Amino acid sequence: MQPELLETGHLQRNIEALLFVASEALSIKELAKLTGAEQSDVTVALQKIDEEFAHRGIVLREIAGGYRFASSPDAREAVEAYLLPPKTNLSPAALETLAIVAYTQPTTKGEIEEIRGVSADSVIATLVDRRFLAESGRRDSPGRPMLYKTTAEFLEAFGLRSLDELPPMDVEATSPLELALPIPTVLARHQAAAGEGVPDEDLTQGEAEEATSVDTAGVTRSDRESEQDEQHSGAPVETTAAEPETEPTPSAV
Repeated sequence: MQPELLETGHLQRNIEALLFVASEALSIKELAKLTGAEQSDVTVALQKIDEEFAHRGIVLREIAGGYRFASSPDAREAVEAYLLPPKTNLSPAALETLAIVAYTQPTTKGEIEEIRGVSADSVIATLVDRRFLAESGRRDSPGRPMLYKTTAEFLEAFGLRSLDELPPMDVEATSPLELALPIPTVLARHQAAAGEGVPDEDLTQGEAEEATSVDTAGVTRSDRESEQDEQHSGAPVETTAAEPETEPTPSAV
């Protein structure tokens, strides 16, 4: 690259024109190839463009591994007034699906549905139509399901240079909480009174005393009933031991 091209601004004008007509971000390597300049010269030209456009309606953005022109954040209201209704609005279900793919890509529709617990056919179709997701081959498993991954449009829409800039996922927040809560056991009154299935130490003092009084009354009542039966039966029943069986003696003829 000749030094005069950089000094006269010829390289800078070429880069500006390329960034204006490009439909996607262009990397330094691509710009160097298109302009025939060295990558170091392209870097210097991009720095000058960034400085000159810093306070204009059009600014230079480094995004998705490259550079491109974009509207200034300060002009957001005017741009949104022209573009309304915005086409990039996504439902909570679409954002949730997009986040799953971003952190687990490449992933299949079945894996997305397993995490979300609902069907993802329409959501995936919408994200593919918006070019936030793209097909990425098929998984080598039974049925060979389609794999999906995020695109450069996804990085651009969320202002990311690469997937490395995704915020760290909070694994602990996604894990279920296990709480050791005491579960009170409520027994029926007659079970608590009889002490069935409840150790003595688990009964309150009142329940234990009530159970003891009930048991004592039951035993006393049972003994009295037995004594009354013996009195009404008359003489006591004598029991004799059974005599051993003997063979009959044959009679004399």
